[in-house]
Amino acid sequence: MSMLEIRNLTKSFNRGEDSQIPVVRVEELSIESGEMIAMHGKSGSGKTTFLNLIAGILLPDQGKILLNGIELTRLSEDQRDHIRAGSIGYVFQSFHLLQGLTVLENILLAMSFAGEFDKKQAMGMLNRVGLGERMDHKPSELSIGQQQRVALARALINKPMLLLADEPTGNLDRQNAHDALGLMRELCQERKAGLLMVSHDKDIISGFEKQIDWSQLNSKNCTMA
Repeated sequence: MSMLEIRNLTKSFNRGEDSQIPVVRVEELSIESGEMIAMHGKSGSGKTTFLNLIAGILLPDQGKILLNGIELTRLSEDQRDHIRAGSIGYVFQSFHLLQGLTVLENILLAMSFAGEFDKKQAMGMLNRVGLGERMDHKPSELSIGQQQRVALARALINKPMLLLADEPTGNLDRQNAHDALGLMRELCQERKAGLLMVSHDKDIISGFEKQIDWSQLNSKNCTMA
């Protein structure tokens, strides 16, 4: 069995009282442990919705999502939250760092969601991403590239089996984007985590052996997200 298996997944959103907009319709996708995949497609085509379904943030209308044999679509919201905290890392496009907390506190909070609280481990991860001297700073005191590294550290601190990354380099300049991508792949390799990254940047996508065209994976009769 693959680490992640998706079968006959559909998701639509309401448009008025009597109509719906189909957004996701994926017949099949499998990801193996440690496999790294880049998915490309136009903005607003449903890629983020697809990642949110995998993460258990959204529930599908139909279909199955199995993570290491656990069918996420059958779990309660609390159970999905618990699985996501310990087994799925997520790097959001806008980072979603808590501005009132320090960098270290952001990492420790992520650990607490998985039932852990190891300050030494959190500090080690921040050193690993080059932020050992910034751990007492607030996110607003960091550059965009540094905030992105905090988001990556937070996503990987609980050693997830799967990392989802939604346009993780979209707010970075070219050099910082390549540096961030290299660090992301290196950390995933160290932790043997699978990686599913979404991007519309062809230069970033070209660095992946396995690439998926979202317009081919998703049914053509789906529209926007």
